[in-house]
Amino acid sequence: MKSLRWFLFGLVGGFVVAHFMDKDPRGHDILAEVDARINGFTAALGDAYREQEARLTEPGDN
Repeated sequence: MKSLRWFLFGLVGGFVVAHFMDKDPRGHDILAEVDARINGFTAALGDAYREQEARLTEPGDN
């Protein structure tokens, strides 16, 4: 139960810090860069997943 409390405290604290960072122009730029990197990473994972799925479902490779 203590771990859950610390986890929730960290989660809420992170949102509060991100909110205040987003108000500052420099912080907004930093958060936008982090968001772009996360989007690029998830796009690469999605592409790799779809390639692997297509390769595994191709007929005749069994």
